[in-house]
Amino acid sequence: MEEKTVNKSHKVLLSNRKMGNFSGVVDVLSFDVSEILLETEQGMLLIKGNNLHVNRLSLEKGEIDVEGRIDSLAYSEVKDYGKQAESFLGRLFK
Repeated sequence: MEEKTVNKSHKVLLSNRKMGNFSGVVDVLSFDVSEILLETEQGMLLIKGNNLHVNRLSLEKGEIDVEGRIDSLAYSEVKDYGKQAESFLGRLFK
């Protein structure tokens, strides 16, 4: 059987690398002042920077506002993230 992909809405609005508004957010997996890891409708999103703060989070609406110096945005597939975590945990508990 063919696998059908349904593209769900995900938007990124970045202003002057200091304020980011993201929609299509499914979950916030981790965050600290230097990186935020989000699961979005389009895959995993890793936001790296300095002095990062979550100003607003609404998982019901799938929205998050981030403030601070944003240095990079990097996407990966959700399934790839799970494999990496699984292999890390597998190695850790061997």
